[in-house]
Amino acid sequence: MRLMPKMRYVILQKNADLFFVEMPADYAYQLSALNLRLNKEIDKLTASVVPELPLAVAECDQLDLLQEHLQIQDGLAYINELEQSFASIDEQSYPLIALLTEIRALQAQLEQWYEEEAEG
Repeated sequence: MRLMPKMRYVILQKNADLFFVEMPADYAYQLSALNLRLNKEIDKLTASVVPELPLAVAECDQLDLLQEHLQIQDGLAYINELEQSFASIDEQSYPLIALLTEIRALQAQLEQWYEEEAEG
């Protein structure tokens, strides 16, 4: 009998909206740390179009959503969207490549984790 992988939830907030991202437990803290760093650095970007980022506000081990309109997003899907939004920034002044490298490192780790889970 195969055990379900331990998941953790990162709760993000943008304005009054909350977003819930399901991550493998060993990687949730990385998403939270990445989010906080991106929020710290995004104001330094000089591009005319910069993505609006939610802010990581909490993590938890269990999550029961009580409102039907709220959804939990898969961590890999979230990080893929994040990578695409940062890859599309036309930045000349700030070293955007460093932020993209951090996003892509977590993306690669998640891809490997999901592959291993699928094989296991």
